[in-house]
Amino acid sequence: MSTFNLEIVATDKIFYKGQCEFLVFPGIDGEHGILANHEPMVAAVKAGELRYTVDGEIRGAAVGDGFIEVSSEKVVVISDFAEKPEEIDIKRAERAKERAEERLRLKRSEKEYVHSQAALSRAMARLKVARKNMRQ
Repeated sequence: MSTFNLEIVATDKIFYKGQCEFLVFPGIDGEHGILANHEPMVAAVKAGELRYTVDGEIRGAAVGDGFIEVSSEKVVVISDFAEKPEEIDIKRAERAKERAEERLRLKRSEKEYVHSQAALSRAMARLKVARKNMRQ
């Protein structure tokens, strides 16, 4: 299978840099797949599960909001965070989810609502990836 250069960059680290056979990222309108020689594009990335295939092995990661740029040379994903399933602290993510849900119920300012919604999205992404990894 053909490969392409992939970089997954979080705000605090380069999560992955290397060859990739297939990439699935969470977009604002659903999941999108990228193969080698994909048309150039830029798209928004939504907090969720990102999957990429390296040497026939499917790897997963929880990612935050960001964007993806697909060019003829490489694919770059830039995200608020990127974590391997085994790096996720499930109890911490559950507490963050509960705090965000409580702040949303309080219905304070619009700014706080947006921050709480983002926190909830991050927590849900982490929980989805971590729990999926536990079943495998």
